[in-house]
Amino acid sequence: MSGKRVVRVRKKRRLRKRRVLLAGIIVLLLSIVSYSSFQFVAGQNLGSENGGIGNSDENKEKTEQFENRQEYDFEEPEDKKINILFVGSDQREEEVSRTDTIMIGQYDTESGEAKLVSIMRDTFVEIPEYGYNKINASYAIGDVALLTETIESNFGVPIDHYAVVNFNGFKDIINTIAPSGIEMDVEKRMQYQSGSGDVNIDLYPGEQMLDGEELLNYARFRSDSESDFGRVRRQQQVMSALKEEMLSFSSVPSLPKTAGLLTSYIATDMTNTEIMNYGRKFLLDPPENMETKRIPVEGSYTNERIEGKGAVLSHNEEQNRQAIQEFLNGTGATANTETESTNEESISSPS
Repeated sequence: MSGKRVVRVRKKRRLRKRRVLLAGIIVLLLSIVSYSSFQFVAGQNLGSENGGIGNSDENKEKTEQFENRQEYDFEEPEDKKINILFVGSDQREEEVSRTDTIMIGQYDTESGEAKLVSIMRDTFVEIPEYGYNKINASYAIGDVALLTETIESNFGVPIDHYAVVNFNGFKDIINTIAPSGIEMDVEKRMQYQSGSGDVNIDLYPGEQMLDGEELLNYARFRSDSESDFGRVRRQQQVMSALKEEMLSFSSVPSLPKTAGLLTSYIATDMTNTEIMNYGRKFLLDPPENMETKRIPVEGSYTNERIEGKGAVLSHNEEQNRQAIQEFLNGTGATANTETESTNEESISSPS
């Protein structure tokens, strides 16, 4: 065989190998896309079957009200920080929507830093056009739009997006992300049953894997001396654990289905494209730690009982406005990673 013929044969072999490799890559990519699309739709269907509100008329109305809310003047940030208002809704059938979870999650798309601020639901604030009341009353009165206005006017923090999730949705999301549960160190015996029987918390102390319902119960418990303060601390623990679970390799296959669940279960003004883009950036540049803070900050509040409003947290408004802005703007405030206080007086009955 001549040298030229040998060269031609080798070139043909290399070309065949490249074609086979390219075909294999294309098949793999198509398989991944098909799997992801199937799982995404499966997640959406699961949410719809269980009463998801992501694509409902109710969500469209929330978004319209959110976009048309009263605007406040804020300095445009130089960085790429996104502030998302997270609300945990406990609406039951035709009852007025209630919330005991009010959080502002911030993600810096440039640095990859993540921060989380929890606002105590009984914080006594001025609700635009309605006067002073507990901050969660703004949600009952005017849904997410008025709650956003209340946060922006009282704390000077611009809200870019909102996300409202009901408790049933939370349980299914957890069970999809972590079918074996999420590890949590339950610090004490937690036992509580509501008068209506719809809340039944029964947890024992120790490190254990909690499924969606158990994790929700852990985050909701407040029948102890810490009351709402302990609940806020546990909610932040759950969010941090959830962040770690989503970034773990074992949860990657479930992410498309989780994304579908999110679009179905969560009422939000964000489009599917925005959710996927933020999620992609979060996964490609994950934060090492998630800093947390609680409002009102330690030493800035007192427990008071006001006629017609019940037990409230009266707070130093300027001190807390400055604290939250310094924390989110990164101008020197440090993260509150420990319990800031134990409150001996229960703010209101457990929910």
